[in-house]
Amino acid sequence: MDWNQLKAFLKTAETGSLSAAARKLGLTQPTLSRQVAAIERSMGVTLFERVGKTMVLTPTGLDLLEHARTMGAAADALRLAATGRSEALGGVVSVSASDAVAACLLPPLVRRLREQEPGIAIEVISSNALSDLLRREADIAIRHVKPEQPDLIARLIRETTANFYASEKWVTVHGNPRTATDATDLPFVGYDRSGQFLTYLRQHGLPVSEENFSCYCDHTVAHWALVRHGMGIGAMMDEIARDTPGIVRVLEEVPPVKFPIWLVTHRELRTSRRIRVVFDTLAQGLV
Repeated sequence: MDWNQLKAFLKTAETGSLSAAARKLGLTQPTLSRQVAAIERSMGVTLFERVGKTMVLTPTGLDLLEHARTMGAAADALRLAATGRSEALGGVVSVSASDAVAACLLPPLVRRLREQEPGIAIEVISSNALSDLLRREADIAIRHVKPEQPDLIARLIRETTANFYASEKWVTVHGNPRTATDATDLPFVGYDRSGQFLTYLRQHGLPVSEENFSCYCDHTVAHWALVRHGMGIGAMMDEIARDTPGIVRVLEEVPPVKFPIWLVTHRELRTSRRIRVVFDTLAQGLV
C-alpha cells in the first residue's frame, strides 16, 4: 500500500474535507483527491461519500479507519525513533508557541540559534492550540499548561505574570484607574463573544459586563494592537508589555494573572542532537 495514499485517507477522514486535508498535508486539493481515488481503486472499495462539500465515511471506510490509524501511529513512532537517533546538527526544528510568544519572545531566540548553529533552521508555528507532539505537529512546544502524556518531556522554565494595560492616549482621556471598582464603566478589549473572557474578568474581581467591551479579538497580537491604539484596557504578559512603547500599566491594585511557561518535547526527540540544542537554548533564553 502506498503510504501517501493512506495519509490522504486518514487526513480526509479526520477533517471531513478534501481542502482541509490538503492544507494539513501541504498538497493541492486535486493531488489529494487523486490519492484518495487511487487507494479506493487499489482496495476495490468506496471509502467516502460526498455530501455537499463534506466527505463522509462509508460503512466500509469506518471499518477500515481504525486499522489505518494503527498503521499511521506505527509510522509516526518509526519517524520519532529515527529522528531521535539522528546526530546531525543540520536540518529544521519546528517550535510551536502561542501567537504572542511566537511574535514577541521567540524572534531574538531564533536569531541567537541561527548565529550559534547556522545549520539549523527554525520553523515557528504560531498557534494558540496545543500542537500534538506525538504526531509530530511540532518538535518542541512552549506551553502554559503542564502536559499529561507520559511520552513527553517537560521542563518548567518559570512562572510569569500578566497585568492590565492601556495606551498613553487612552490614559490621557480616561485617567489611570487603579482599583477594580475604578474599572466599572471603562472600555475593555474583549477576547471572545462566548462570555469566557467576561467570566474570567469577573472571577478576577472586576465588576464588568458585556457593555464594557469596545471590540473583540481572540488573536493575542491583534488584541494587543487594539489596546495600543486606544480601544480599551487589555491584559498582556509583563515582559511583552515592558517592551511595547506607548503603553501604561493600569489597575495596579488588581492582582496579576500568574501562569507557567513549560518547554515540551517528545522523549525520543530529546536524543536528537539538533533538537536537544534548540531545546536547551530556548530553556536558557526563556528564563
